[in-house]
Amino acid sequence: MRFGDGAWRMLEDVSPTYPARVDGDRIEDTSLLLHVSSRLEEARWATLEGHMFTVRITAPALNVFRIRVTHHKGRKARAPQFGTTDNELRLSVIETAEQITVQNGDAQLVITRKPWSLSLVDTATGQVITSSPFKALGLMDKQGHGLFCREQLTLSVGEQVYGLGERFSAFTRNGQNVDMWNSDCGTCSDKGYKDVPFFMTSRGWGVLVNDPGRVSFEIGTEQVTRAQFGVPGEDLDYFLILGPTPKQVLTRLGEITGRPALPPAWSFGLWLTTSFTTDYDEATVMSFVDGMKARNLPLHVFHFDCFWMKGNHWVNLEWDPAVFPDPASMLKRMKERGLHVCVWINPYIGERSHLFDEGLAGGYLLKRPNGDVYQRHMWQAGMAYIDFTNPAAVAWYKAKLRALLDMGVDCFKTDFGEEIPTDVHYFDGADPVKMHNYYT
Repeated sequence: MRFGDGAWRMLEDVSPTYPARVDGDRIEDTSLLLHVSSRLEEARWATLEGHMFTVRITAPALNVFRIRVTHHKGRKARAPQFGTTDNELRLSVIETAEQITVQNGDAQLVITRKPWSLSLVDTATGQVITSSPFKALGLMDKQGHGLFCREQLTLSVGEQVYGLGERFSAFTRNGQNVDMWNSDCGTCSDKGYKDVPFFMTSRGWGVLVNDPGRVSFEIGTEQVTRAQFGVPGEDLDYFLILGPTPKQVLTRLGEITGRPALPPAWSFGLWLTTSFTTDYDEATVMSFVDGMKARNLPLHVFHFDCFWMKGNHWVNLEWDPAVFPDPASMLKRMKERGLHVCVWINPYIGERSHLFDEGLAGGYLLKRPNGDVYQRHMWQAGMAYIDFTNPAAVAWYKAKLRALLDMGVDCFKTDFGEEIPTDVHYFDGADPVKMHNYYT
């Protein structure tokens, strides 16, 4: 989302407030707490107006700073949240009348007291890697949209930006505006299935914005020498990572977020799928398998896509009896051929599925504020949504999957998930304020 109108003006519907002067600080072993006023004036009368930002700086890993900016700290915490480390290393802090310097490994943050600015320095080379100049960080009041916390970090001439998840546009993100919101978009769009609010640059630094919501990135667009990110609300939490190599940046990102478990070795083999073939049975599947063997092509996993289940009954997690009358025996025969088996699922339940009635009776389905089950017609008629915020619904769904694993299925293709109704317009005639409160 853009807030500026060119190099020096704001859009007419945007009223900005900027951290301007460090009014006080508290240094602890593992943190630096700063109170930053929006007033440059230091006279006593200046305390009667203006805003105050709280900035907390910690070091969760070597060469990594976590910067948390808060305006009006009395709000309750929102969910969900990313599972990032709460580790805090010891900081080295040096104060002068003009600036505060924070050291962590080769990474150094230099904060000017008045006017507010922040710079990341690589002390191994003495170079300023990036900076947040005065008026780069700010609270944006956008008429009709609410409050946003925005940060801009400088880009050097020729510096390239990469990342922001799985995308299908140009690999270099310079000149792109990217919103973090997964959608069922296909592979020829500027939207994405797997948005990740992380980018890294050719100068050896990166940023993870610690917010699972609609983070908006403007990479060299609103200002061509800035990488900008903004989040709805009055809080901003981001990790500033110094490499200086790309591998080191990604390694330190893994220290912050955790690393996934290594999948089993067979999962790295060759997979074959029915894709969206709508007319297949065991004979068809085995003809595909035999065709691979005839061509001397290795095969490790066979995937059954949508129509292993009966149409208009997705998702009922049951093999279509008209096509697969004895699935347990079929899976056994496939295992004897050395194959692993994957089946397609999604988190929605069509009205004709027997699971719809089970979910309705158990209270496992997402409801509208008035208590009705929320239903749509996308993919299957009367499609309902499993409420995975309900632990009982999670246990119920896991039991259904366990039955398939016990039958011989090895893994699941977990498709979709992008249709979750968080947008106000999905709720016909609903009051926007009530819907916002309902989901936050």
